[in-house]
Amino acid sequence: MIGLLINNKEVKEIEYLIKRELEEILLDIEDSRIDHIVKKAMEERYKILFQLFKRVAAPSECTKYIRTKSMKV
Repeated sequence: MIGLLINNKEVKEIEYLIKRELEEILLDIEDSRIDHIVKKAMEERYKILFQLFKRVAAPSECTKYIRTKSMKV
């Protein structure tokens, strides 16, 4: 396990960056031109980023990015 000390400003910046990336992935997953294999890799990246997001964001923010089974590709 690795520890990390960051201040509130840095937490907000990390939260913002992860949100932007999650939103971009969500848009790209819906694109029909993208190959299924690439979408699978994007899905894995989304899971990792969401795990990080849960560590820095409020639970109310996290619920906006929870994906349901019906949304998955």
